[in-house]
Amino acid sequence: MNRRDSLKALGLIAAGSAAVLSTNSCDSKTGNSTATVDTNDKLPGVQDFEYERTKKLQEEVYFDNHEMATIAVLADIIIPKDDNSPSATEVGVPDFIEFIVKDLPTYKLPMRGGLKWLDIHAQKRFKNVFIKCSDQEMISIVDEIAYPKKAKPEVSQGVSFFNTMRDLTASGYYTTKEGITEMGYVGNRPGVWTGVPEDIWKVHGFASNEG
Repeated sequence: MNRRDSLKALGLIAAGSAAVLSTNSCDSKTGNSTATVDTNDKLPGVQDFEYERTKKLQEEVYFDNHEMATIAVLADIIIPKDDNSPSATEVGVPDFIEFIVKDLPTYKLPMRGGLKWLDIHAQKRFKNVFIKCSDQEMISIVDEIAYPKKAKPEVSQGVSFFNTMRDLTASGYYTTKEGITEMGYVGNRPGVWTGVPEDIWKVHGFASNEG
């Protein structure tokens, strides 16, 4: 199984996790808010307090420009563009990650700390922050932390960060229209019953399914 196929498998999980993330987003103390909001672009089924909270989170900024640039580079290393599908940044994965860390604050410290670790590690190895390293140097660093079973103990923080980054990237990518298309997910479809298969009848001692 190649890397993109592995991430497709994560994407199948992500399609379910998106519903969990959405549920967590609704669990807010703002539920009793009586503030008036413009709901002209509110999707059907979304309550006013949910809409208000989402708009507020979208207006907030957590990652700075350097951090967002690093997230973008990592996202495209994890899911690059290929002949059939766009890259992670082309479908807005960095913006998804920015939103999720605000929506689920437990991600904030691990992500920011991991990005800082990445730059310090790159400085030690190549005398530059991660995104200013050459492509070969960046891949070399990623190779150190992308495979937990092979990683050295001294890069354990980097491994933990990259695991989180990979999970968020896959969740963001495979819950977009493009990601769902790549997985080949077609949604629920009615089944067609053609009767009990002949081999099953024989297993249970029947010669045929006729009569």
